[in-house]
Amino acid sequence: MLQVWALDGIPEITPGTDLVEVIAESVAESLADGDILVVTSKIVSKAEGRIFAAADREDAITAETERVVASRPTPNGGVTRIVQSRLGIVSAAAGVDASNTPEGTILLLPEDPDASARLIAAGLRERLGVRVGVLISDTLGRAWREGQTDHAIGAGGVHVFEDLRGSVDAEGRPLVVTMPCVADELAAAADLVKGKVDRRPIAVVRGRADLVGPLDLPGARSIVRPLERDMFRLGADEAYAEGFAAGAASAPS
Repeated sequence: MLQVWALDGIPEITPGTDLVEVIAESVAESLADGDILVVTSKIVSKAEGRIFAAADREDAITAETERVVASRPTPNGGVTRIVQSRLGIVSAAAGVDASNTPEGTILLLPEDPDASARLIAAGLRERLGVRVGVLISDTLGRAWREGQTDHAIGAGGVHVFEDLRGSVDAEGRPLVVTMPCVADELAAAADLVKGKVDRRPIAVVRGRADLVGPLDLPGARSIVRPLERDMFRLGADEAYAEGFAAGAASAPS
């Protein structure tokens, strides 16, 4: 049976806050071997001091961007940029966020979410004596679908995939491509109890101890599809413009 609950009593996180200590004090002795903590990226960013003045938002997005996927004007005269950040994640505004932050500030994503997750998991394992895993989550949109869900952007001591390739389905047919991204599924499940406005940024998932393993397991960075296998590396308008330009350049004069 899968159980998911949010932790209460998490204080406001500021630069330099020891998240291991905060979590350990909040869970007391309630954690067990095989539990997975899902930690909202915002509090990791705050603890790591990834806070900047809101006036620098556009510059911050540019600095965090490796590649522009698509951009569209907004009704208020601005521009929405869908980009691939230096973390490899494709998202709006490179994950630069102005919600649930002090007035006049913005938050950047953690410098290295996988390293942050491993550090928290290692600290909790040592302090509490339980073999837990940690996922760091962030809210992302999805191509083809309205709305947003939480995804895993960092993982420490958790198998991010459940590889069923090579096994068979209930009818005995071989599974060739089935590889659920369980890290994303757990992040989305945890968001159901954390909520966006309840100030409960950490959830515990119990019932999938099979996914907890060594701290050096591949992190959430391994979820990002390599560019050479990405069939949707550009927005529709951007792909059309690129193809049109290429055709014009190769046309005989």
